[in-house]
Amino acid sequence: MSSELAGPFTTRLTLSTRLASELAGARGRLRAAAQLGRSAVIIHVGGEIGAFNKDIWRRLIAEAGTAAPAPGSLVVDVNAVGFMGCCAFEVLVDEAQRCRHRRIALRLVSSIPRVTRFVDACGFGGVLPVHLTASAALAAAP
Repeated sequence: MSSELAGPFTTRLTLSTRLASELAGARGRLRAAAQLGRSAVIIHVGGEIGAFNKDIWRRLIAEAGTAAPAPGSLVVDVNAVGFMGCCAFEVLVDEAQRCRHRRIALRLVSSIPRVTRFVDACGFGGVLPVHLTASAALAAAP
């Protein structure tokens, strides 16, 4: 999971000890690296997200959302995710709604067509916009 961004995103977001431990214990099924910038948090995620690790996924997204500066963005890059169950999208939509109250825009990054099709088919497009790159997500109008 390498970042396409540099410069203002050189600060690594430190996750809680509990979450870091749970991610380490997930045996590679869920990997994440988060970066903090002046106006955004970017999470690069890999592995698999399903019912078996939904609680860890929820904590990861919630911690990143809480760390995102307002007004700003929470960008979740899932290009390295091999499987995303429905519950993964449910967590993202829930967090997008929480973030909106704090003037944070949650944006999903994926170049995988099935991710965009799922978001569109479920009617999540208005809450969970999908961008091809993190740079495009950051450049999007609020």
